[in-house]
Amino acid sequence: MNKIAAILLVFSSFCFGQQNQDIEKPIRSLFLGMKNADPELVKTAFAENAVLQTITKDGTVKSDNIQEFITTVSKFKQDDLDERIIIEAVHTDGNLASVFTPYTFYLKGKLSHCGSNSFQLVKQNNEWKIQYIIDTRRKENCKEIK
Repeated sequence: MNKIAAILLVFSSFCFGQQNQDIEKPIRSLFLGMKNADPELVKTAFAENAVLQTITKDGTVKSDNIQEFITTVSKFKQDDLDERIIIEAVHTDGNLASVFTPYTFYLKGKLSHCGSNSFQLVKQNNEWKIQYIIDTRRKENCKEIK
């Protein structure tokens, strides 16, 4: 019986690990696209009507236009935009996933700011896409992420 339990544990770990990789793929594509100044790769990460927001220091929520964000990425050179993340949590329910990632952002090699991202992803046509990002930004107490 212990062998069956061990096999089930290994198999379920593999399945959930693969599921998390699939969910993380558009997030990783977003940041790779930013780092490589590749607006087309960035665009592939998002669902059609995606929302991008930031919580300001005073608690106001500021919305940004996804297309303008993608255009801005194209104006930089490779390695100018480097957002390093740690995926702390992935939660799923059917075609919905929520991912939380602390990050440190480097602009042209210098620490710019840090904070956390909260991603909401949807599975459409058997592919995960970012539907919503909200983040925090601060310049103090930033920990380097390699």
